[in-house]
Amino acid sequence: MRAADTATMIRVGIILLVAYLVLTHFNPFILIALFAIALVLDAVDGYLALLESSKGAITPSKYIRGLMGDSRIMKEIKETKLKTAKLAPYGPRMDVIGDRITEYGLYMLFTYVHVIPFFVLLIIVIRNCTADGLMGLKGTSSKMKTRFAQIMYSSAPSRAAANILKFLTFSYLMLQYVAGYPAIIGQSLVAILVIFSVVRGASEVYEVLTD
Repeated sequence: MRAADTATMIRVGIILLVAYLVLTHFNPFILIALFAIALVLDAVDGYLALLESSKGAITPSKYIRGLMGDSRIMKEIKETKLKTAKLAPYGPRMDVIGDRITEYGLYMLFTYVHVIPFFVLLIIVIRNCTADGLMGLKGTSSKMKTRFAQIMYSSAPSRAAANILKFLTFSYLMLQYVAGYPAIIGQSLVAILVIFSVVRGASEVYEVLTD
């Protein structure tokens, strides 16, 4: 098993543990710390796949320089991602599986405890089923060709924004449910996260339909 896949499995395990502990009203700050670790692993698994495919050529510092805007390194990273997709075609889908278990697990959790309304979960399910079904034809988001999809879905800023929004939203919902924090802030964060997620999903659909 690849190191990247192991990281994905650990990430999923942490999310399931967090979901269970939320129901027990466990210390919310420990829950948030565990959730942060899971999100870090989401970034780490992608890098581990690159590290393995490049045989160590893409070091952590080199990877960070690429993400910070070094076009030469970024080109090398993209080429390595395409190589990775050929060597382990299931790899990108494993990452999606981890993402979806994380999303569905948390959305269902907070729907179950009546923190967010059911229609929010329904929107996310429809968004993911549509985007994932169509994106399965491409295999990996590294091959995005349209400018809309490159900016809104596959770019480093977009991915970072999505993870930051997830962290802020679900962390606050933990505080809201376990510690009684005000609901209005949680509702606002959920609205922003869902809108951003739908726009990113629309960019995936646009990419496939115009390819």
